[in-house]
This record gives sequence, structure tokens and C-alpha cells, in this order.
Amino acid sequence: MTRLAKKLRLLAGMDRTQLSLLLEAAFYMGWARFKLLHTPFVKLAATLGAFMHESASAEDGKRRRELSMIIDALHIMSRNTFWESKCLVRAVAGLKMLERRGISSTLYLGTSKDEHGKLIAHAWLRSGPWYITGAEEMDRFVEVGKFACLPEASSNPPVGKR
Repeated sequence: MTRLAKKLRLLAGMDRTQLSLLLEAAFYMGWARFKLLHTPFVKLAATLGAFMHESASAEDGKRRRELSMIIDALHIMSRNTFWESKCLVRAVAGLKMLERRGISSTLYLGTSKDEHGKLIAHAWLRSGPWYITGAEEMDRFVEVGKFACLPEASSNPPVGKR
């Protein structure tokens, strides 16, 4: 069986919620990739939330399952898009998925140097105490910026109301 056929078979066996989250993750990753390539970061940053602020890190147990499903969808789709979906694309897509559901989050930007002394960057996303994207590498980086997306606050209206 070909690789594509296996993937299609896997998709056919998913429930409606999982499938819709995968499609949403793909949409927001495509949107994020397009924006990152074609929009000055200053303009994109204005849609990410309050600069140099953080969302609360308190646990909201009611959202744990929903966050877990979003994490899975972002992880799966980042490996299966036709474009590059690296850390910043995943973090922005995750932020928008959470914002759409009225869930607060913080997108972090960090820098470090690789083994050759070259400057490298990383982005990761946190909601409450859970890391949505980028957690596996975040400890290697020094935080240089962050954006708090607080959908319930009047300064951050829901997607489509900007």
C-alpha cells in the first residue's frame, strides 16, 4: 500500500472532531506560513497579542482534553503539509486555534547559537501550564520576546473582529 493510501485510510477512520481539528491546523499553518512570508513581522505581531506580556499559567482542567487534541493536530499536520511548518508557523497556528476557542496563550520567541556559533531562533506556545508547541527545544533558547493572547480581554477581539 502506498504512503498516500495509508494516510487516506487513516483519515477515513477518524471521527469528525479529529478530522476537523486536522483541517483547522492545516488551514492555520498555511495562513501563518503565508503571513510570515508576505507580511512584515511588525504587522503580524500586532495580531499575536500583547507584546512582552504573559497569559496566566494556572491550570484549567476543563480544557485539558481539548488542548491535548489541538497539540496532536498541530503535531500531525506539521509533518504533513506541502510547505515548511517549522516552530514559528506551528506556534502562530496554535495561537490562532486557541484564540478562536477563547483560550489564552503566550507565544515565546527565543534565540541561541548553534554548534558553529551561528545565531538560531525558536518559537514555542504555552497555554496555562501546558506547552502546545516547541517544548522539546525551548530550554536551549533565551527568551527575547513574548506575546500574550488573551481572547477574553477587550484588547484581543476574537479572530475576524480586528
